Amino acid sequence: MGVIQIDSVNVLVRSQELPLFARLGPHPRDLIERATGRGELFEYWVHEASHVPVEHHPLHRWKMQQRHRWRGVDAVARRRSLVESVYARVRDEGPLCAGDVSTRTGPKGPWWDWDDSKRALEYLFWCGRLTARRRPSDFARIYDLPERAFPAAVLDAPTPSERDARKELLALAGAHLGVATLSDLVDYHRQQTAPCRPLLRELVDEGRLVPVRVDGWAETAYLDPKARALPTGDRCALLSPFDPLVWNRARAERLFDFRYRIEIYTPAPRRVYGYYVLPVLLNGEFVGRLDLRADRRNGLLVVQAAHAEQRFASRASQQRIAEPVATELATMADWLDLRAVEVERRGGLAGSLRSAVRRAQR
Repeated sequence: MGVIQIDSVNVLVRSQELPLFARLGPHPRDLIERATGRGELFEYWVHEASHVPVEHHPLHRWKMQQRHRWRGVDAVARRRSLVESVYARVRDEGPLCAGDVSTRTGPKGPWWDWDDSKRALEYLFWCGRLTARRRPSDFARIYDLPERAFPAAVLDAPTPSERDARKELLALAGAHLGVATLSDLVDYHRQQTAPCRPLLRELVDEGRLVPVRVDGWAETAYLDPKARALPTGDRCALLSPFDPLVWNRARAERLFDFRYRIEIYTPAPRRVYGYYVLPVLLNGEFVGRLDLRADRRNGLLVVQAAHAEQRFASRASQQRIAEPVATELATMADWLDLRAVEVERRGGLAGSLRSAVRRAQR
């Protein structure tokens, strides 16, 4: 994948853990934390806030020279004395969170209510003078100097030009996606189309990407020459809303005829599928979607709604889908230290899935 998008919603599990579960199955829950601690991963604004391999650090340094995209953070960047005083505290005192340097005098407001010291930390994080790792207890960023967090070889690596870095990011996106349009390639690392278009032509001329036509796609696609089709088997995977396979909604619809929108910010009466809905991938097809919640107090993995895609709406199809999904839910519950799976009645797949879960839990 090369990029693991980070999200704070914890109704089921932190979203960045789900892509690993989908690909590896049960694994140590602190895998990302330990990899970050060893200097193998670092967090930066790549495809939004993301974990990326530390060896890719040089490819993102050009962005660190640009203005921050958020006006409040960019404004604080011009207050040099504040920025330098916050930097000095991290340098002299060691890793700190925003609360350690807070200048707030009143109560904290909702959501992104940052004081100026937090904005200064975010600016220093953006420009690469600080890095950060997540505190497991509350997901807060803990800021530190890159010299104390990254291998020296990474920091000493040459900094490519913006042009060369963008080109390598396009090539990496091609390798991660296998086959993709220009818009797909650009979106993977949140680049812009205009500077990438001539770089794509160079990658084609060099044979690093191959132009192809994909049935049903209006745009030219580009194939990574090392990509190969893999057998899917009868593998079932439950995907995060921020999984690289579906985070580009237009691509997911074009590839799989699967229209997916996250409804976290949709008022409850207007939600179609639910609050935190995981697409279900089975044998290379999206067959349904599950609204999942971890009821940690009662030790339950709760399926609040289970929907089959329209082309799998027949009873026979739903029964065929339900068995591997029930198995995957049981595996997920065990991985999350939950004692059982409970399926509520909402959604056309709920009945078949409830029966399959009961059989699996006997």
